[in-house]
Amino acid sequence: MVALITGGGRGIGRAVALRLAKNGWDVAIAARSADELAATAKDAGGRTLAVAADVASPEQVRAMVQRTESELGPIDLLVNNAAVAGPMTPFWETDPADWWRCQEVNVRGPMLCCHEVVPGMMRRRNGRIVNLSSGAGARAVPNMGSYVLSKTAMMRFSEQLAMELAPYGIQVFPIRPGVVRTRMVESVRQNVPIVQQFLDEGRDVPPEATADLVEYLAAGKADALSGCVLSVQENWDEMVRRAEEIHREQMYVLRVRDMVG
Repeated sequence: MVALITGGGRGIGRAVALRLAKNGWDVAIAARSADELAATAKDAGGRTLAVAADVASPEQVRAMVQRTESELGPIDLLVNNAAVAGPMTPFWETDPADWWRCQEVNVRGPMLCCHEVVPGMMRRRNGRIVNLSSGAGARAVPNMGSYVLSKTAMMRFSEQLAMELAPYGIQVFPIRPGVVRTRMVESVRQNVPIVQQFLDEGRDVPPEATADLVEYLAAGKADALSGCVLSVQENWDEMVRRAEEIHREQMYVLRVRDMVG
C-alpha cells in the first residue's frame, strides 16, 4: 500500500508519515524543505520517499506524483496536509498577494494533487483521500479570513469529490485535527485570540491524534462516512454506527438552515 502525504516534513504530516510507515505502508512525503523531509524519511525508515515540491505548482505536483508511482507504485492514499496560515490581519489590511497565496497553497494545492491522483484511483476503482480542514472552516474567525476561507473550501471540495467518486469506490474525508502546536499555530497565536485561548486552557491536541484518525480512515473503517467531516475528538466508531442517520440528517457537512427549509 502506498501513501502520499503533502506537508510531510514536520508537524501533523510527519506524525502521519511515521505512523503509516510503522504500519507497513510505503510512504512518499512532500514539502518545500528538503532538510525536514530527509529527517522524517530517515526516522520513518522502510520504503519512504522524500520529494521536494511546492503543491501550488502544477508542474511540481505532476512530477511528485509521477516519481511516487514510479518508485513506490500506485497511490492508494492521498493525504493533503500542506498548508500556510496566510495573513493574520483584518481583511482591509492584508496584502492581496499574501491573501491569495494562502488559497494557492491550501486550496489549489489539494486540487492539483487530487487531479493527478484521482484518475489512477478511478481506473483501479479503489482509493482514499484525506483533506486536512479545520474547525476554523466552519466559523468566522477574526484576523484569519484567508485561512478560514481555504479550510471551508476543503470541506465542500471533499464533499463534492466524495459524491462524484463514490461510483468508483473512492472515499474522501475532510478532517479537523484540532489546535496542534505546530510551527503554524505558534506563528499565529498572538494575532488570533481564540488560538491563544485554546493553548492557555490546555485544549491543544498532539499531532499523533491526527495520525490516529488517518490510520482509522486508511484501514477503511469509516468508508460509510465518505464526504463527512471527522474530528480527532469524535467517537468514530459511534459515528460509523450512525452513518445512515448522519447522511439522512445531513450532519457533519456544510449546510445553510433557512426558515422555509
